[in-house]
Amino acid sequence: MNIFYQIIHHGANKLHFTGRGGAAGGKFRVTLGLPVGAVVNCADNTGAKNLYVISVKGRKGRLNRLPAASVGDIIAATVKKGKPELRKKVHPAVIIRQRKMFRRKDGTFINFEDNAGVIVNVKGEMKGSAITGPVAKECADLWPRIASNASSIA
Repeated sequence: MNIFYQIIHHGANKLHFTGRGGAAGGKFRVTLGLPVGAVVNCADNTGAKNLYVISVKGRKGRLNRLPAASVGDIIAATVKKGKPELRKKVHPAVIIRQRKMFRRKDGTFINFEDNAGVIVNVKGEMKGSAITGPVAKECADLWPRIASNASSIA
């Protein structure tokens, strides 16, 4: 079933992904830093320059509050700048870095220089083959396929 069909018939927030590719355990709660409507850099080599956040998988709504994503979350995104064959389509993507500071389990706080994501398929495998810049440890723990392509994990 293609992504466009899912968006039309199930809504952007109900994309049916088959999992994180073998990651065990739950996701540690990270401060939400990227609301719907945010534009993030695309950190892979697919040809996309930036991604526009349409929806966040698994986030419920609250009156007058935009759903937001954090590191390790899967989003539905469109390419605003990049190769013409990637533009004007909805792609699943995973957030790998965020500028908003968040707390790690060991008590340290971390933030990154930019907001970035990578385009994936419904199985959680990357569309590209390389990632520029570091990947958050929280994301690497959840997404082993992304961790294997990461040049550095911070």
